[in-house]
Amino acid sequence: MPQAPSKQPLYIRMHPDDNVAIIVNDGGLPPGTDFPGEFVLSGHIPQGHKMALRTLKEGEPIVRYGVTIGYAHCGIPQGSWVEESLVRMPAARDLDGLPTCLQVGGRAEPLEGYTFEGYRNADGTVGTRNILAITTTVQCVAGVVEHAVKRIKAELLPAHPNVDDVIALEHTYGCGVAIDAPDAEIPIRTLRNISLNPNFGGQAMVVSLGCEKLQPSRLLPEGTLTASTGSCTVCLQHEQHVGFESMIAAIMEMAAQNLAVLGQRRRVTCPASDLVVGLQCGGSDAFSGVTANPAVGFATDLLVRAGASVLFSETTEVRDAIDQLTSRAATPAVAADLIREMAWYDRYLEKGGVDRSANTTPGNKKGGLVNIVEKAMGSIVKSGTGPISGVLGPGEKLKAKGLIYAATPASDFICGTLQLAAGMNLHVFTTGRGTPYGLAAVPVLKVATRSELARRWHDLMDVNAGTIATGEATIADVGWEIFHLLLAVASGKKTWAEHWKLHNALTLFNPAPVT
Repeated sequence: MPQAPSKQPLYIRMHPDDNVAIIVNDGGLPPGTDFPGEFVLSGHIPQGHKMALRTLKEGEPIVRYGVTIGYAHCGIPQGSWVEESLVRMPAARDLDGLPTCLQVGGRAEPLEGYTFEGYRNADGTVGTRNILAITTTVQCVAGVVEHAVKRIKAELLPAHPNVDDVIALEHTYGCGVAIDAPDAEIPIRTLRNISLNPNFGGQAMVVSLGCEKLQPSRLLPEGTLTASTGSCTVCLQHEQHVGFESMIAAIMEMAAQNLAVLGQRRRVTCPASDLVVGLQCGGSDAFSGVTANPAVGFATDLLVRAGASVLFSETTEVRDAIDQLTSRAATPAVAADLIREMAWYDRYLEKGGVDRSANTTPGNKKGGLVNIVEKAMGSIVKSGTGPISGVLGPGEKLKAKGLIYAATPASDFICGTLQLAAGMNLHVFTTGRGTPYGLAAVPVLKVATRSELARRWHDLMDVNAGTIATGEATIADVGWEIFHLLLAVASGKKTWAEHWKLHNALTLFNPAPVT
């Protein structure tokens, strides 16, 4: 269990140029708190919130992470709370004239000898779990599939102890949509590629209604799965189904065939290079960029050195750091792809009548983040320090190794769904405010940014990175802890989310019109 909080007043300054710092202590600090030789707090400052290290003049840049995160609306005395209303957000960085490929030097020394026990697939991918997935073409069949899954788990799954679970890939897409609109390809390819996730072993099956716009042949063209489309689909409107029980019987018969195949699979020793790890923030706070995300970034560098693929995402949460990302692009083409995805999302938000400032939540702000600029600087740290070797559009499938930017909205549920489509077989989720997030398709390792959260949610958080803030551990210590735990989880160790069977719904990203 995490240690008790320190009573000594502590703050963290991220960069020598910073003129603000965040309060470390649980519950914050009261007025009159003395930092000897520096200043005395003029009022209460909550944990994670910023205090002025010196007096700031009206209009002066407010600097954290060595970056201007805003401008002072008015004079802010030294030792006082720099809260949201005092900070004017800067304009978004222009996407023209960005630095490119500036930080790409020699490759880091390979990290060899690390393995895990996984399920190797015929296409060369590796699963960290062995799951029967039932794909749905339309929300109309969700109730029938839910009933069938309960029956399959109760009546068929016990005979196949090597199969971890049976899940429905339920969603709200499939009909009542402009299926031929240009952006409609995003949700269709997302669902198609999720069906091919390594944890499903190529044995996904499809339940269709029959009259929906998203027909099985369009979702999964012939040859997409190891079985032909015709033999892996149950159509509820087919004339052979007389009554509800007939539908359930057909789904269970097909499930029995697939379980027989999956049940023969066994874990084998695989190199760490077979991991595809997705990274995400949720319920972020001011500690996210100080503890959890830097530790994950350290682990990211280890994974990339070991030859693994690592996906980082959340377009609105990296947009304000685009210059730092293009500087790390492995090639000019990768830099251009990064800019393309940022520009597409700028247009998408503008069309909806909002801008990037719509991102930050009440919880983010309560945790000390004043705006999306500050949030972005803490978000990108989880991508580590290495070169970015590729970019995926929303719903696209991974084709390369290394550090990959997978373009997604920042929504936890949509981001996780799109990373599943990319081929993620393991997920890392950092949180400062706390969220019981989980995915049914892949194990989710949750990292707490604060020790107070790790103590309260001791049976939901897998790693406590809050020890970094209090000096009990280093970023490297927690980074190695995450790396080793990822290998253990990939080999079958259950995360807390798996222990409690917590998972969020799949949420397809559909920017096309709904009719």
